[in-house]
Amino acid sequence: MTAHASAVVVGGGVIGTGIAYHLARAGVPDVVLVERDELASGSTSKAAGGVRAQFSDELNIRLGARSLEAFARFEQDTGYDIGLHRVGYLFLLSTPEDVTAFEAAVRLQNSLGVPSRMIDPAEARELSPLISTDGLLAAAYSPDDGHCTPESVVHGYAAAARRHGARILRHTTVTGIERHGDRITGVTTNAGRIATDTVICASGAWSRAVGEMAGVDLPVEPLRRQIAVTAPVDALPPRLPMTIDFTTSLYFHTEGPGLLLGMSDPDERPGFDTSTHDRWIPRLADAMRHRAPALLDLRRTGGWAGLYEVTPDHNALIGEATSVSRFLYATGFSGHGFLQGPAVGEVVRDLYLGRVPFVDVSPLSAGRFVAGAPRPEAHRV
Repeated sequence: MTAHASAVVVGGGVIGTGIAYHLARAGVPDVVLVERDELASGSTSKAAGGVRAQFSDELNIRLGARSLEAFARFEQDTGYDIGLHRVGYLFLLSTPEDVTAFEAAVRLQNSLGVPSRMIDPAEARELSPLISTDGLLAAAYSPDDGHCTPESVVHGYAAAARRHGARILRHTTVTGIERHGDRITGVTTNAGRIATDTVICASGAWSRAVGEMAGVDLPVEPLRRQIAVTAPVDALPPRLPMTIDFTTSLYFHTEGPGLLLGMSDPDERPGFDTSTHDRWIPRLADAMRHRAPALLDLRRTGGWAGLYEVTPDHNALIGEATSVSRFLYATGFSGHGFLQGPAVGEVVRDLYLGRVPFVDVSPLSAGRFVAGAPRPEAHRV
């Protein structure tokens, strides 16, 4: 156990390891990351791995685009191959309202340098031949998006952070955050105390409890999401995009010789249960029957359940608390944490150093809910 840290990062997923890496690389001494289990053992290892810049607002577009740049040079920066496949994201649209909304989003994305475009159903099926175009009005496609391996990103960041001097403590549980007035003085763990004046919460679905230790309200709830993996699929196109039926939220992309697929379950209720169940299968089958009937013939070979870290408006919480000195947070990404992780690491580094980040994240402050200024995200899947 280390006795002192300039900053203690709580959480060993993509957000936490990315922050530790960016802090250490910037020359911050004595950065300590604490993870109660193994690195990437929380939500990151259960993520579908999608990476994209297709959002409906400038802030999320810029976070996504900046992260895509970082994923593209990840091996150069860290030495780790993350299995990046820039095969694109394809959103399938079945209502006039969705088409209008995505047309506006594509215009905004293009103005920010994202090469997305609207395409017709025929081209969508050329890109993703497993789909049916019945009832499909249009699609939105960006070739720069894609997917990669979440665990590799975490371990790459962790290794690079260590090389720059950060210390990573696994199997170390934070049990308390000490304060003197409004100033943080230390972090207590099951392995001992760490004297510090700065805590950075990157604890994903468990962030509310970490915030409470410092007297900070982080409105994050855990919500189970499930993923299935199929047996090998004959003649899969080598550049099959991440394909999303926006109406049902059904999505799929290649996973080895087969497919990884999933969708949201409106019957799911908040909680930390990550056991798998088959209650979602009938709804999943209905979505497949409607939009990708070829998927119904595929045999499931596995799957898992993980946790989304959901906020009331399904947008992230990024910022620094005003009620206590030097408590920073990056959490509540509601399914977008992995794809925004690299950019968020840069932003939190700059907030820690008192520098102006590349994008203004003040709209993502946790205080927006107290102020009655939520910012719902339209392209949530």
